Amino acid sequence: MSTPDTSPHEVTLQGDRWVFVGEFPRIVAESFRRLLAEDGVVSVLRTPFQWVIYSPVIEIETGGYQGSVGLYVPKVLEARALQLLEGDG
Repeated sequence: MSTPDTSPHEVTLQGDRWVFVGEFPRIVAESFRRLLAEDGVVSVLRTPFQWVIYSPVIEIETGGYQGSVGLYVPKVLEARALQLLEGDG
């Protein structure tokens, strides 16, 4: 049995610790995911309905959830992700 997360900004997903780096409209978050991926930083999105690990373009184009989503990165890559998102990368 695992212990519950004590912070909404840090979660366990598939056995790894992930940290929240921001909440954005879906289309903006998808752009940030591509920016992070170009530098080798993996990320996931949290919609009100599910975790999104892979976002096919067709889902975005056909009206998948477009509201605010949480952007998460592995805890070990948090500093690098924040540098990139702040434009210091």
